[in-house]
Amino acid sequence: MVEKNYITSGRNTIIHKIRKIDLIIVNGGHLPVEISHRGIKPYNGVIPRKKSEAKKAYQDVIDLGSIEVFGEEKKLLFVQALDNKEYKIDYTKEDTPNFIKVHQDNYI
Repeated sequence: MVEKNYITSGRNTIIHKIRKIDLIIVNGGHLPVEISHRGIKPYNGVIPRKKSEAKKAYQDVIDLGSIEVFGEEKKLLFVQALDNKEYKIDYTKEDTPNFIKVHQDNYI
């Protein structure tokens, strides 16, 4: 069994587990999002095509539509990040200041 750098919880929550690995969330044709130990932001870089490329860059690409994750694109996603905050990513508000918001300041 392969150890993942994240855990899925419920129908729309991802929990970041490993500090040294950044997560890149891909949700269909929407803007990718990067989750690091410092927080969360839209991702503007090149998305690695292979797992080996991502691993060399200390990244993990998560495709929400894949069967291993949620099996469908999401309109709303919650992310528990390693900076002790839970973020809400609202894909219906992409390209607005409300795209990524802090949902809970201390979720632990």
